[in-house]
Amino acid sequence: MFLKDLRTQVLEANLELVRRGLVLYTFGNASGIDREQNLIVIKPSGVDYDELKPEHMVVTDIHGTVVEGNLKPSSDLDTHTLLYREFPSIGAVVHTHSEFATSFAQAGMYIPALGTTHADYFYGPVPVTPPLTDAAIGGRYVHETGLAIVNYFRQHKIDPLAVPACLVNGHAPFCWGKDAQDAAHNAVVLEAVAKMAYNTLTLKPNSEGVSQALLDRHYFRKHGPSATYGQGQ
Repeated sequence: MFLKDLRTQVLEANLELVRRGLVLYTFGNASGIDREQNLIVIKPSGVDYDELKPEHMVVTDIHGTVVEGNLKPSSDLDTHTLLYREFPSIGAVVHTHSEFATSFAQAGMYIPALGTTHADYFYGPVPVTPPLTDAAIGGRYVHETGLAIVNYFRQHKIDPLAVPACLVNGHAPFCWGKDAQDAAHNAVVLEAVAKMAYNTLTLKPNSEGVSQALLDRHYFRKHGPSATYGQGQ
């Protein structure tokens, strides 16, 4: 069985989404990539989470061709593969339809950095893509979804590791990270900050984001060479 450890990690990331209440039924998916072999492990399409085992994970190449597995890969595979090709610094991708982050996506609204919880994980607002055109929806829809994310990040010069998530307009969030556990962690935090933002904007619709100084202070205490959070090495 190819990539046994990565299969186990990807399975655990998928199950973490269930444990944290980010998915219903068979919604959502997680994947991970082995950069040395350029092989991706992803959840199979439409299989109940209670039934999933490492051997059910599907292995594909970086263009989505199945290398090993008897089940169909996730229907979102083309989005995952595009993100891996265009964001070479990431090691895993997670997609959910979590309630509050998806609400922002459906409203076509970005998630502003309103507080320090957000700033600890996302160096600025979590963006939302423009709506897909009718031609994109009627064509390679899943590929176009990934392209909308990549194009937005490039046009706005956003580092995908500094903002490890994006809302797809009218759809739902995609998150990523250095590995499957990290990507799932970011998806959980995204839902938490989306809920906080929703509550904050409900209480005070004209709420302004945190200052650049506070954003810098909180983000860089956890990220980069000068990070001080935690116990270190």
